[in-house]
This record gives sequence, structure tokens and C-alpha cells, in this order.
Amino acid sequence: MRERIPVVVQRNSRGRRVVARGLWTGAELVVTLGVVLLLLVVHQMWWTNRQARAGAEQQVRALQREWGEEPGEPGGVRAGGDPGGGSGGSGKSGGSGKSGDSDMPGGRSGGDGARSAPRWDQAYAVIRIPRLGLVAPVAQGIGKSGVLDKGYVGHYPRTAQPGRPGNFALAGHRNTHGEPFRYINRLRRGDRIDVETRDAVYTYTVDRTLARTTPRDGGVIAAVPRSNVKPYTGYTEAGSYVTLTTCTPEFTSRYRLVVWGKLVDVRSR
Repeated sequence: MRERIPVVVQRNSRGRRVVARGLWTGAELVVTLGVVLLLLVVHQMWWTNRQARAGAEQQVRALQREWGEEPGEPGGVRAGGDPGGGSGGSGKSGGSGKSGDSDMPGGRSGGDGARSAPRWDQAYAVIRIPRLGLVAPVAQGIGKSGVLDKGYVGHYPRTAQPGRPGNFALAGHRNTHGEPFRYINRLRRGDRIDVETRDAVYTYTVDRTLARTTPRDGGVIAAVPRSNVKPYTGYTEAGSYVTLTTCTPEFTSRYRLVVWGKLVDVRSR
């Protein structure tokens, strides 16, 4: 009878330790990356909104003091939800990760508004949309760092000023940085849009909406606004218009959402 010789298998414990260490390091990297991404999302979706809204509210109060008005109620710059404001006495409606139309081509000047334009990036008006509970400053220009990222609504250069013949064209972020135009898709025909300046309050009513067009559709902010992409959408007669533009769908900048309104009332201060 032959004697069996036991075979001892030497396990590579060192190799096991190397593999375990590699897996642990990989897991740590994944967790760290996840935390960094989460912080970036929090910064973009929460902190930029909080910071921009606070600055915009302060600017609205500064304009009101400059005009000799009593400041409005605290927390005036809002873009969240439908507070039930609905249509006002004149029956008007209220309607940027990326939003804001900073790349929409400039429109043609309407009337003599361009000659009296304020200096670049200056906040000089306040827009109020009761249906949206929105109150925000309007600044000259549509630059991101100087206007839109501050939570302001930007006035397209070379378009009309408030109340003037032509098209008072505006851009605003839909997501992040105060997102003043986040809910303009909720605007309905007849809702009110008030634009206040030092000299007067101009009331427009929402008239038409273009749910989607390209960022380069400059016709929507022309003196007589009419889409170049969808030529049957817009107007054919001169008048005093307001145009609101923002990005769509939300968290993208692929297309533009457009809301048009007509001037119906002017109240001097």
C-alpha cells in the first residue's frame, strides 16, 4: 500500500491584500467623486438661487428707495410655484442646469428706446408678474456674469425700452441663479406683466406663446416679433410688445421658450 503524501497549497496572501487594498481605494474614490458631484449639484441648484435671489431682492429695494417708494413686502423676488395671483385688473398673464438666452441674436430697435438706454449692466426697472409671484430687477444687457447670473432679468440691446413702440425684449434664467423665468410656461393669455420704471408703470398682457424655437431665432425679439423658424407664429403689425425668453426644456439650453405680450396701460408716477 502506497503512502499518500499530502499536498500543501500555498495561498498568495500578499496578492489577496493587494486586491483588497485596490478595491478599498477604488471604493473611496467613487464615494469621494459622488460627494464632490453632490456638492456641485447643491451649489448650482440651491446656493446660486439663494445668493442671486437675495441680491435681486436688495436691488429691487434699492430702486424703490431711489424712486421714493415704500419698499415692497420682504422676499419680493420669487419664482416658485403659482401663488394664486392670477390675472390682475387689466387681465394679463404671468408666465437658464442652464437657462438664460444670452446667445439669442439682438433684435432691431423699436422706436427711440435704444437712444435712452441705461448704461451696461445697470438695473433700471422692475418686472412684476402676479400669476407667478415674480418680482425682479431688469438690467440693461444679457451678459451672464453682469446680469443673468445675478438673478436679474436682462434687456436685449437694440430692442425697445418699456412702453415704447417696438419690442421690449427680455431674457432670464429658467434654472439656477435665481431662475426668475422658471415658470413662464405657466403664463396664460390675459395675465398681467407690469414693468415699473422711475417715471411710469407699463402694463402688458400676455397674448401668445411659442413653446419651442432655436436659440438663433432672432425674429422673436424683432421690433415686430415673428419667428423665423415658425413663420406663422408671431405678429405682422407694428405695436408695443414685450417678449420673455428663456431656455427649454428645463436644465438644458437646447431650445428657447418665448412669451409675447401687448401694452395695454401706462400709469405715470
